[in-house]
Amino acid sequence: MRDSLGSVRTVLLLGGRSEIGLAVAERLVREGAREVVLAARGGVGDPPSVFEALGAATHSLEFDAEAADTHAATVAAAVELVGDLDVVVDAFGVLGEQSEYEADPLSAARAAAVNYTGHVSVGLSVAARLREQGHGALVVLSSVAGVRVRRANFVYGSAKAGLDGFAQGLADSLHGSGARVLVVRPGYVATQMSRHVDPAPFPATPGQVADVVSRGLRGSATTVWAPRVLQPVFAGMRMMPRTLWRRLGR
Repeated sequence: MRDSLGSVRTVLLLGGRSEIGLAVAERLVREGAREVVLAARGGVGDPPSVFEALGAATHSLEFDAEAADTHAATVAAAVELVGDLDVVVDAFGVLGEQSEYEADPLSAARAAAVNYTGHVSVGLSVAARLREQGHGALVVLSSVAGVRVRRANFVYGSAKAGLDGFAQGLADSLHGSGARVLVVRPGYVATQMSRHVDPAPFPATPGQVADVVSRGLRGSATTVWAPRVLQPVFAGMRMMPRTLWRRLGR
């Protein structure tokens, strides 16, 4: 629960093994959060020791992005563990190979279910709880891949485009409730999930994304970019003629 000054005390990380999500959670703990719930498929049996070292209690929950019928129960279980949810970080997802998706449409559909529909069901469950509380923030890790979908990764990018639009609409639905949504648009971030992908211009580290999220939560932003330079870059990319755009690689 929040302290008397409204500081963040509790964090729920959906995607409890996400390197970016863990970096965000760690940053919030360094700023005063004292209870962290890590939700992931199979739970998180061995939570990062940094949370305990910083004085925060860590809890583990089962969370399956594809099991939409369990998502409301997952949110309720987190509330049972720590009370009100001050910050929920929505950080789960998969990043496969476009060529494999084209060769196996079923795997593409499964990836899309994780990267989009899973966020819809759990996001609505989180929003209902935040609305009931009258406070709290849902941090949604979107991607610049969804700003304008590229040939090189259009299965992943289209799911991120859907997620980005959903998160913006969810933010509007919470307006006036005391709760909010912060959409985060990172570019290339070097993690285990992206190790098979060639680096793109203007990369960021998980820690740098966490810094951007922290600043966004302290202010009134609804959307933040990591790094910030990507916002004007993609403003220009939106205007690029399609004949040129389809030729781009990464």
